[in-house]
Amino acid sequence: MIRTLALAAFSFASAAHAFCGFYVAGGGAELFNNATQVVLMREGTRTVLSMQNNYQGPPENFAMVIPVPVVLKKENVKTLSKDIFSTVDKLSAPRLVEYWEQDPCYIPPPEDIEEESGAVDKMEADEKPSSKPSLGVKVEARFSVGEYEIVILSAKDALGLELWLKENKYKIPSGAEPLFRPYIQQGMKFFVAKVDSKKVTFKDGMAALSPLRFHYDSEKFELPVRLGLINAKEKQDLIVNILARNQRYEVANLPNVTIPTNIDLVPSAKSEFPFFYVSLFDRTLKNNPKAVVTEYAWQATSCDPCPTSPLSDGDFATLGSDVLPSATSGKPLDPYDPKNSFVLTRLHARYDKTSLGEDLVFKAAEPIVGGREFLTDGRNLEQGFRKDSWNNFQARYAIRYPWTGPVKCSNPVYGRWGGPPTGQVAGETKAAEGTAFVARDPSKVEKLAESPIAELQLKGMKSKAGEALRKSKK
Repeated sequence: MIRTLALAAFSFASAAHAFCGFYVAGGGAELFNNATQVVLMREGTRTVLSMQNNYQGPPENFAMVIPVPVVLKKENVKTLSKDIFSTVDKLSAPRLVEYWEQDPCYIPPPEDIEEESGAVDKMEADEKPSSKPSLGVKVEARFSVGEYEIVILSAKDALGLELWLKENKYKIPSGAEPLFRPYIQQGMKFFVAKVDSKKVTFKDGMAALSPLRFHYDSEKFELPVRLGLINAKEKQDLIVNILARNQRYEVANLPNVTIPTNIDLVPSAKSEFPFFYVSLFDRTLKNNPKAVVTEYAWQATSCDPCPTSPLSDGDFATLGSDVLPSATSGKPLDPYDPKNSFVLTRLHARYDKTSLGEDLVFKAAEPIVGGREFLTDGRNLEQGFRKDSWNNFQARYAIRYPWTGPVKCSNPVYGRWGGPPTGQVAGETKAAEGTAFVARDPSKVEKLAESPIAELQLKGMKSKAGEALRKSKK
Protein backbone atom coordinates (compact mmCIF):
# COMPACT_ATOMS: atom_id res chain seq x y z
CA MET A 1 0.00 0.00 0.00
CA ILE A 2 1.26 3.46 -0.81
CA ARG A 3 -0.20 6.54 0.83
CA THR A 4 0.62 10.18 1.08
CA LEU A 5 1.04 11.97 4.38
CA ALA A 6 1.23 15.60 5.34
CA LEU A 7 4.46 17.12 6.62
CA ALA A 8 4.99 16.29 10.30
CA ALA A 9 5.64 19.92 11.25
CA PHE A 10 1.96 20.70 10.73
CA SER A 11 0.02 18.50 13.14
CA PHE A 12 -3.25 19.94 11.80
CA ALA A 13 -2.46 19.30 8.12
CA SER A 14 -4.89 17.35 5.98
CA ALA A 15 -3.32 17.38 2.50
CA ALA A 16 -0.08 16.49 0.74
CA HIS A 17 1.69 17.20 -2.49
CA ALA A 18 1.00 14.90 -5.41
CA PHE A 19 3.81 12.86 -6.98
CA CYS A 20 4.22 12.44 -10.74
CA GLY A 21 4.94 8.70 -10.33
CA PHE A 22 4.62 6.45 -7.30
CA TYR A 23 6.76 4.65 -4.72
CA VAL A 24 7.13 0.85 -4.63
CA ALA A 25 8.76 -0.68 -1.58
CA GLY A 26 11.13 -3.66 -1.44
CA GLY A 27 9.74 -6.47 0.71
CA GLY A 28 6.31 -4.88 0.88
CA ALA A 29 7.37 -2.11 3.24
CA GLU A 30 5.00 0.80 3.62
CA LEU A 31 6.29 4.18 2.50
CA PHE A 32 4.90 7.66 2.73
CA ASN A 33 5.53 10.43 0.24
CA ASN A 34 5.04 13.73 1.99
CA ALA A 35 6.31 16.34 -0.42
CA THR A 36 7.19 16.68 -4.07
CA GLN A 37 8.43 19.68 -5.96
CA VAL A 38 8.64 19.72 -9.76
CA VAL A 39 10.44 22.17 -12.03
CA LEU A 40 10.16 21.74 -15.79
CA MET A 41 12.35 23.49 -18.37
CA ARG A 42 11.22 23.47 -22.00
CA GLU A 43 12.82 24.53 -25.30
CA GLY A 44 11.74 23.15 -28.68
CA THR A 45 11.06 19.45 -28.05
CA ARG A 46 13.51 19.21 -25.14
CA THR A 47 12.08 18.80 -21.64
CA VAL A 48 14.21 18.86 -18.50
CA LEU A 49 12.35 17.52 -15.45
CA SER A 50 13.77 18.20 -11.99
CA MET A 51 12.06 16.92 -8.88
CA GLN A 52 12.68 16.65 -5.17
CA ASN A 53 10.96 13.98 -3.07
CA ASN A 54 10.99 13.29 0.65
CA TYR A 55 9.75 10.05 2.15
CA GLN A 56 8.95 8.73 5.59
CA GLY A 57 9.20 5.01 6.37
CA PRO A 58 11.54 2.19 7.38
CA PRO A 59 15.17 2.45 6.24
CA GLU A 60 14.87 -0.24 3.55
CA ASN A 61 15.43 -0.11 -0.19
CA PHE A 62 12.59 1.27 -2.23
CA ALA A 63 12.06 2.76 -5.67
CA MET A 64 10.21 5.46 -7.56
CA VAL A 65 8.39 4.57 -10.79
CA ILE A 66 7.86 7.35 -13.33
CA PRO A 67 6.60 7.10 -16.94
CA VAL A 68 8.99 8.67 -19.49
CA PRO A 69 8.59 8.95 -23.29
CA VAL A 70 12.07 7.62 -24.25
CA VAL A 71 14.85 5.34 -23.00
CA LEU A 72 17.03 7.50 -20.77
CA LYS A 73 20.81 7.08 -20.73
CA LYS A 74 23.13 7.73 -17.81
CA GLU A 75 24.18 11.06 -19.27
CA ASN A 76 20.54 12.14 -19.23
CA VAL A 77 20.24 11.79 -15.45
CA LYS A 78 21.91 13.63 -12.60
CA THR A 79 21.31 14.59 -8.99
CA LEU A 80 20.98 18.17 -7.79
CA SER A 81 21.41 20.25 -4.69
CA LYS A 82 18.21 20.72 -2.69
CA ASP A 83 18.62 24.46 -2.35
CA ILE A 84 17.46 25.24 -5.88
CA PHE A 85 13.94 23.97 -5.19
CA SER A 86 13.37 26.20 -2.18
CA THR A 87 14.61 29.15 -4.22
CA VAL A 88 12.21 28.49 -7.11
CA ASP A 89 9.29 27.74 -4.80
CA LYS A 90 9.76 30.89 -2.77
CA LEU A 91 10.30 33.10 -5.82
CA SER A 92 7.00 32.03 -7.42
CA ALA A 93 4.91 31.68 -4.24
CA PRO A 94 2.03 34.02 -3.39
CA ARG A 95 3.42 36.95 -1.45
CA LEU A 96 2.29 39.44 1.20
CA VAL A 97 3.70 42.95 1.46
CA GLU A 98 3.10 45.90 3.78
CA TYR A 99 2.70 49.53 2.75
CA TRP A 100 2.45 52.70 4.79
CA GLU A 101 0.68 55.78 3.55
CA GLN A 102 3.11 58.60 3.07
CA ASP A 103 2.72 62.07 4.55
CA PRO A 104 -0.15 63.61 2.57
CA CYS A 105 1.52 67.01 2.83
CA TYR A 106 4.86 65.87 1.45
CA ILE A 107 5.84 67.48 -1.83
CA PRO A 108 8.26 65.24 -3.73
CA PRO A 109 11.10 66.89 -5.68
CA PRO A 110 10.83 66.83 -9.46
CA GLU A 111 12.08 63.64 -11.06
CA ASP A 112 13.42 62.89 -14.49
CA ILE A 113 10.86 60.91 -16.47
CA GLU A 114 12.21 57.67 -17.86
CA GLU A 115 10.54 55.53 -20.45
CA GLU A 116 9.01 52.39 -19.04
CA SER A 117 10.51 49.25 -20.53
CA GLY A 118 9.74 45.56 -20.31
CA ALA A 119 11.43 43.45 -17.65
CA VAL A 120 14.91 42.56 -18.90
CA ASP A 121 14.82 41.56 -16.81
CA LYS A 122 25.71 1.31 -19.59
CA MET A 123 23.93 -1.55 -19.10
CA GLU A 124 26.63 -3.74 -17.40
CA ALA A 125 27.95 -6.51 -19.73
CA ASP A 126 27.79 -9.21 -17.06
CA GLU A 127 24.31 -8.25 -15.92
CA LYS A 128 21.86 -11.11 -16.30
CA PRO A 129 18.43 -10.27 -17.67
CA SER A 130 16.03 -10.03 -14.80
CA SER A 131 12.78 -10.18 -16.78
CA LYS A 132 11.04 -13.18 -18.25
CA PRO A 133 10.24 -12.99 -21.96
CA SER A 134 6.70 -14.17 -21.25
CA LEU A 135 6.05 -11.02 -19.23
CA GLY A 136 6.87 -8.73 -22.16
CA VAL A 137 9.10 -6.56 -19.95
CA LYS A 138 12.55 -5.54 -21.18
CA VAL A 139 15.33 -3.87 -19.25
CA GLU A 140 16.35 -1.14 -21.71
CA ALA A 141 19.08 0.44 -19.56
CA ARG A 142 20.65 0.13 -16.13
CA PHE A 143 23.01 2.56 -14.38
CA SER A 144 23.68 4.28 -11.06
CA VAL A 145 23.55 7.97 -10.21
CA GLY A 146 24.26 9.08 -6.65
CA GLU A 147 22.21 6.97 -4.25
CA TYR A 148 19.93 5.83 -7.09
CA GLU A 149 20.16 2.50 -8.98
CA ILE A 150 18.19 3.25 -12.11
CA VAL A 151 16.47 0.81 -14.48
CA ILE A 152 14.60 1.85 -17.61
CA LEU A 153 11.87 -0.63 -18.51
CA SER A 154 9.66 -1.15 -21.54
CA ALA A 155 6.58 -3.34 -21.40
CA LYS A 156 4.11 -4.87 -23.85
CA ASP A 157 1.21 -4.99 -21.44
CA ALA A 158 0.30 -3.58 -18.07
CA LEU A 159 -0.23 -6.91 -16.34
CA GLY A 160 3.25 -8.05 -17.42
CA LEU A 161 4.79 -4.93 -15.92
CA GLU A 162 2.89 -5.40 -12.69
CA LEU A 163 4.02 -9.06 -12.46
CA TRP A 164 7.64 -8.10 -13.24
CA LEU A 165 7.71 -5.63 -10.39
CA LYS A 166 6.15 -8.16 -8.02
CA GLU A 167 8.64 -10.89 -9.06
CA ASN A 168 11.42 -8.42 -8.34
CA LYS A 169 10.17 -8.12 -4.76
CA TYR A 170 8.17 -4.93 -5.04
CA LYS A 171 4.71 -4.79 -3.61
CA ILE A 172 2.51 -2.93 -6.07
CA PRO A 173 -0.45 -0.98 -4.73
CA SER A 174 -3.87 -2.24 -5.60
CA GLY A 175 -5.19 -0.69 -8.80
CA ALA A 176 -1.86 -0.08 -10.51
CA GLU A 177 -2.44 -2.25 -13.60
CA PRO A 178 -5.20 -0.13 -15.18
CA LEU A 179 -3.12 3.01 -14.69
CA PHE A 180 -0.08 1.41 -16.37
CA ARG A 181 -2.16 0.57 -19.45
CA PRO A 182 -2.47 3.99 -21.14
CA TYR A 183 1.27 4.66 -20.78
CA ILE A 184 2.12 1.29 -22.36
CA GLN A 185 -0.34 1.93 -25.18
CA GLN A 186 1.48 5.19 -25.87
CA GLY A 187 4.81 3.34 -26.09
CA MET A 188 6.19 5.04 -22.98
CA LYS A 189 9.01 3.59 -20.87
CA PHE A 190 9.24 3.38 -17.11
CA PHE A 191 11.99 5.07 -15.12
CA VAL A 192 12.54 2.98 -11.95
CA ALA A 193 14.91 4.68 -9.53
CA LYS A 194 15.81 2.30 -6.70
CA VAL A 195 17.40 3.84 -3.63
CA ASP A 196 20.09 2.22 -1.50
CA SER A 197 19.12 3.30 2.00
CA LYS A 198 22.74 2.81 3.13
CA LYS A 199 23.55 5.93 1.13
CA VAL A 200 20.74 7.96 2.67
CA THR A 201 20.78 9.73 6.03
CA PHE A 202 17.64 9.19 8.11
CA LYS A 203 16.47 11.50 10.86
CA ASP A 204 13.35 10.70 12.88
CA GLY A 205 12.34 8.21 10.19
CA MET A 206 12.47 10.90 7.52
CA ALA A 207 14.80 10.92 4.52
CA ALA A 208 15.20 13.72 2.05
CA LEU A 209 16.56 12.18 -1.15
CA SER A 210 18.89 13.93 -3.55
CA PRO A 211 16.75 15.67 -6.13
CA LEU A 212 16.79 14.04 -9.58
CA ARG A 213 17.03 15.75 -12.95
CA PHE A 214 16.59 14.04 -16.30
CA HIS A 215 15.97 15.26 -19.82
CA TYR A 216 14.50 13.87 -23.02
CA ASP A 217 13.09 14.94 -26.38
CA SER A 218 9.41 14.59 -27.15
CA GLU A 219 6.89 16.50 -29.21
CA LYS A 220 4.53 16.26 -26.25
CA PHE A 221 5.00 18.51 -23.27
CA GLU A 222 3.20 16.86 -20.39
CA LEU A 223 3.56 15.64 -16.82
CA PRO A 224 2.41 12.13 -15.77
CA VAL A 225 0.44 12.49 -12.57
CA ARG A 226 -2.17 9.69 -12.67
CA LEU A 227 0.14 7.07 -11.10
CA GLY A 228 0.46 9.34 -8.10
CA LEU A 229 -3.25 8.94 -7.42
CA ILE A 230 -3.06 5.20 -6.63
CA ASN A 231 -4.80 4.65 -3.29
CA ALA A 232 -5.03 8.39 -2.73
CA LYS A 233 -7.69 8.93 -0.07
CA GLU A 234 -7.50 12.70 0.26
CA LYS A 235 -7.12 15.63 -2.04
CA GLN A 236 -3.59 16.30 -3.23
CA ASP A 237 -1.82 19.45 -4.32
CA LEU A 238 0.52 19.64 -7.27
CA ILE A 239 2.62 22.72 -7.90
CA VAL A 240 4.51 22.79 -11.19
CA ASN A 241 7.04 25.49 -12.00
CA ILE A 242 7.90 25.84 -15.70
CA LEU A 243 10.87 27.74 -17.12
CA ALA A 244 10.93 28.64 -20.81
CA ARG A 245 12.52 31.39 -22.83
CA ASN A 246 10.13 34.31 -23.18
CA GLN A 247 7.14 31.97 -22.86
CA ARG A 248 4.36 31.38 -20.37
CA TYR A 249 2.55 28.03 -20.19
CA GLU A 250 -0.86 26.80 -19.12
CA VAL A 251 -2.65 23.43 -19.36
CA ALA A 252 -4.25 22.37 -22.64
CA ASN A 253 -6.63 19.68 -21.37
CA LEU A 254 -8.20 21.32 -18.32
CA PRO A 255 -9.69 24.74 -17.57
CA ASN A 256 -7.28 27.52 -16.65
CA VAL A 257 -7.87 30.35 -14.20
CA THR A 258 -5.67 33.01 -12.63
CA ILE A 259 -5.80 33.52 -8.88
CA PRO A 260 -7.45 36.77 -7.73
CA THR A 261 -4.63 39.15 -6.88
CA ASN A 262 -3.95 42.67 -5.65
CA ILE A 263 -6.22 42.24 -2.66
CA ASP A 264 -5.77 44.41 0.41
CA LEU A 265 -5.98 42.49 3.69
CA VAL A 266 -6.80 43.52 7.24
CA PRO A 267 -3.75 43.89 9.55
CA SER A 268 -4.47 40.65 11.43
CA ALA A 269 -3.83 38.77 8.17
CA LYS A 270 -0.10 39.25 8.73
CA SER A 271 -0.03 36.22 11.04
CA GLU A 272 -2.64 34.30 9.04
CA PHE A 273 -1.52 34.83 5.48
CA PRO A 274 -1.13 31.11 4.53
CA PHE A 275 -4.61 30.43 5.89
CA PHE A 276 -6.05 33.33 3.94
CA TYR A 277 -4.40 32.16 0.73
CA VAL A 278 -5.63 28.55 1.09
CA SER A 279 -9.14 29.88 1.60
CA LEU A 280 -8.86 32.13 -1.44
CA PHE A 281 -7.47 29.25 -3.55
CA ASP A 282 -10.26 26.87 -2.48
CA ARG A 283 -12.96 29.46 -3.19
CA THR A 284 -11.44 30.05 -6.62
CA LEU A 285 -11.54 26.32 -7.40
CA LYS A 286 -15.11 26.09 -6.15
CA ASN A 287 -16.07 28.68 -8.73
CA ASN A 288 -13.91 26.99 -11.39
CA PRO A 289 -14.18 23.19 -10.91
CA LYS A 290 -11.21 21.10 -12.12
CA ALA A 291 -9.28 24.22 -13.11
CA VAL A 292 -5.53 24.60 -12.86
CA VAL A 293 -4.62 27.90 -11.23
CA THR A 294 -1.92 30.21 -12.53
CA GLU A 295 -0.22 31.82 -9.54
CA TYR A 296 2.85 33.35 -11.19
CA ALA A 297 4.19 34.25 -14.64
CA TRP A 298 7.16 36.62 -14.49
CA GLN A 299 10.64 37.08 -15.91
CA ALA A 300 12.79 34.78 -13.74
CA THR A 301 15.65 37.27 -13.47
CA SER A 302 13.53 39.90 -11.73
CA CYS A 303 10.73 40.26 -9.20
CA ASP A 304 8.84 43.06 -7.47
CA PRO A 305 8.36 42.60 -4.58
CA CYS A 306 10.98 39.88 -4.04
CA PRO A 307 10.54 37.24 -1.32
CA THR A 308 13.98 35.90 -2.37
CA SER A 309 16.63 36.70 -4.97
CA PRO A 310 15.75 36.11 -8.65
CA LEU A 311 17.33 33.16 -10.47
CA SER A 312 20.93 33.42 -11.64
CA ASP A 313 22.71 31.93 -14.66
CA GLY A 314 23.98 29.19 -12.34
CA ASP A 315 20.42 28.40 -11.24
CA PHE A 316 19.27 28.09 -14.85
CA ALA A 317 22.17 25.72 -15.63
CA THR A 318 21.31 23.62 -12.56
CA LEU A 319 17.74 23.29 -13.74
CA GLY A 320 18.68 22.37 -17.31
CA SER A 321 19.71 25.28 -19.49
CA ASP A 322 23.05 23.48 -20.06
CA VAL A 323 21.30 20.72 -22.05
CA LEU A 324 18.83 22.86 -23.99
CA PRO A 325 19.19 22.87 -27.81
CA SER A 326 20.38 26.47 -27.76
CA ALA A 327 23.22 25.53 -25.36
CA THR A 328 24.36 22.43 -27.28
CA SER A 329 24.08 23.82 -30.81
CA GLY A 330 27.38 25.68 -30.66
CA LYS A 331 25.54 28.99 -31.01
CA PRO A 332 24.25 29.82 -27.54
CA LEU A 333 21.68 32.56 -27.21
CA ASP A 334 22.56 35.98 -25.86
CA PRO A 335 21.31 35.81 -22.24
CA TYR A 336 20.98 39.61 -22.13
CA ASP A 337 18.56 39.73 -25.03
CA PRO A 338 15.05 40.17 -23.52
CA LYS A 339 13.72 37.70 -26.11
CA ASN A 340 15.90 35.01 -24.53
CA SER A 341 15.03 35.68 -20.91
CA PHE A 342 13.36 32.86 -18.99
CA VAL A 343 9.78 33.20 -17.82
CA LEU A 344 8.88 31.34 -14.63
CA THR A 345 5.28 30.04 -14.65
CA ARG A 346 3.73 28.53 -11.51
CA LEU A 347 0.68 26.28 -11.96
CA HIS A 348 -1.24 24.90 -8.98
CA ALA A 349 -3.73 22.02 -9.15
CA ARG A 350 -5.67 20.32 -6.36
CA TYR A 351 -7.48 17.06 -7.03
CA ASP A 352 -8.28 13.51 -5.92
CA LYS A 353 -8.40 10.17 -7.77
CA THR A 354 -11.95 10.82 -8.94
CA SER A 355 -11.46 14.32 -10.30
CA LEU A 356 -8.36 13.92 -12.47
CA GLY A 357 -8.73 11.47 -15.36
CA GLU A 358 -5.64 12.37 -17.35
CA ASP A 359 -2.11 13.68 -17.14
CA LEU A 360 -1.35 17.37 -17.40
CA VAL A 361 -0.63 18.55 -20.95
CA PHE A 362 0.92 21.98 -21.35
CA LYS A 363 0.57 24.57 -24.09
CA ALA A 364 2.16 27.93 -24.78
CA ALA A 365 0.07 30.87 -23.63
CA GLU A 366 0.04 34.61 -24.27
CA PRO A 367 1.81 36.93 -21.82
CA ILE A 368 -0.22 38.39 -18.98
CA VAL A 369 0.30 41.07 -16.34
CA GLY A 370 -1.37 41.61 -12.97
CA GLY A 371 -0.74 41.83 -9.25
CA ARG A 372 1.46 44.93 -9.38
CA GLU A 373 1.31 48.19 -7.44
CA PHE A 374 -0.37 50.23 -10.16
CA LEU A 375 -2.64 52.73 -8.43
CA THR A 376 -5.35 55.02 -9.70
CA ASP A 377 -6.58 57.64 -7.22
CA GLY A 378 -4.99 55.66 -4.42
CA ARG A 379 -6.81 52.48 -5.42
CA ASN A 380 -5.24 49.37 -6.97
CA LEU A 381 -7.45 48.49 -9.89
CA GLU A 382 -5.30 45.63 -11.26
CA GLN A 383 -7.04 42.89 -9.25
CA GLY A 384 -7.33 40.47 -12.16
CA PHE A 385 -5.06 40.02 -15.17
CA ARG A 386 -4.82 41.36 -18.68
CA LYS A 387 -2.88 40.35 -21.78
CA ASP A 388 0.29 42.26 -22.56
CA SER A 389 3.55 42.02 -24.50
CA TRP A 390 5.53 40.47 -21.60
CA ASN A 391 4.78 38.49 -18.44
CA ASN A 392 4.40 40.29 -15.13
CA PHE A 393 1.70 38.39 -13.20
CA GLN A 394 1.89 37.41 -9.54
CA ALA A 395 -0.32 36.48 -6.60
CA ARG A 396 0.32 39.55 -4.47
CA TYR A 397 -1.53 40.79 -1.38
CA ALA A 398 -0.99 43.84 0.77
CA ILE A 399 -1.64 45.19 4.24
CA ARG A 400 -1.90 48.98 4.20
CA TYR A 401 -1.43 51.30 7.15
CA PRO A 402 -3.05 54.74 6.67
CA TRP A 403 -1.32 57.94 7.67
CA THR A 404 -1.95 58.72 11.34
CA GLY A 405 0.26 61.78 11.75
CA PRO A 406 -0.75 65.41 11.61
CA VAL A 407 -2.06 66.93 8.39
CA LYS A 408 -0.83 70.52 8.23
CA CYS A 409 -1.56 71.54 4.68
CA SER A 410 -4.62 72.76 2.83
CA ASN A 411 -4.39 70.30 -0.05
CA PRO A 412 -3.33 66.93 1.34
CA VAL A 413 -2.67 64.16 -1.18
CA TYR A 414 -3.72 60.76 0.13
CA GLY A 415 -3.14 57.30 -1.38
CA ARG A 416 0.65 57.43 -1.78
CA TRP A 417 2.18 54.25 -0.39
CA GLY A 418 5.72 53.21 0.48
CA GLY A 419 7.99 52.25 3.36
CA PRO A 420 7.30 52.72 7.08
CA PRO A 421 7.72 55.95 9.01
CA THR A 422 11.16 56.90 10.28
CA GLY A 423 12.29 54.63 13.09
CA GLN A 424 9.98 51.76 12.16
CA VAL A 425 11.41 48.67 10.45
CA ALA A 426 9.55 47.30 7.47
CA GLY A 427 8.68 43.61 7.43
CA GLU A 428 10.11 41.39 4.73
CA THR A 429 7.98 40.25 1.81
CA LYS A 430 6.28 37.12 3.11
CA ALA A 431 5.82 34.08 0.85
CA ALA A 432 2.96 31.63 1.40
CA GLU A 433 4.94 28.38 1.39
CA GLY A 434 3.71 24.89 2.25
CA THR A 435 0.08 25.79 1.64
CA ALA A 436 -0.78 22.13 0.90
CA PHE A 437 -0.25 21.44 4.60
CA VAL A 438 -2.22 24.36 6.02
CA ALA A 439 -5.53 23.79 7.82
CA ARG A 440 -8.30 24.78 5.45
CA ASP A 441 -10.98 27.21 6.60
CA PRO A 442 -13.25 28.54 3.83
CA SER A 443 -14.25 31.58 5.88
CA LYS A 444 -10.75 33.03 6.17
CA VAL A 445 -10.95 34.88 2.88
CA GLU A 446 -14.08 36.72 3.99
CA LYS A 447 -12.65 37.52 7.44
CA LEU A 448 -9.30 38.78 6.22
CA ALA A 449 -9.91 40.43 2.85
CA GLU A 450 -10.50 44.15 3.08
CA SER A 451 -10.82 44.65 -0.68
CA PRO A 452 -13.89 43.44 -2.53
CA ILE A 453 -13.13 40.38 -4.67
CA ALA A 454 -15.29 40.60 -7.76
CA GLU A 455 -14.42 37.12 -9.06
CA LEU A 456 -15.77 35.58 -5.84
CA GLN A 457 -18.63 38.04 -5.32
CA LEU A 458 -17.20 39.13 -1.96
CA LYS A 459 -17.67 42.64 -0.56
CA GLY A 460 -14.56 42.71 1.65
CA MET A 461 -14.14 43.62 5.32
CA LYS A 462 -14.16 47.12 6.75
CA SER A 463 -11.08 47.10 8.94
CA LYS A 464 -10.23 49.89 11.38
CA ALA A 465 -7.28 50.83 9.22
CA GLY A 466 -9.43 50.94 6.12
CA GLU A 467 -12.12 52.95 7.88
CA ALA A 468 -9.57 55.45 9.13
CA LEU A 469 -8.28 55.90 5.62
CA ARG A 470 -11.75 56.40 4.16
CA LYS A 471 -12.66 58.93 6.85
CA SER A 472 -9.46 60.89 6.27
CA LYS A 473 -10.46 61.41 2.65
CA LYS A 474 -13.88 62.86 3.41
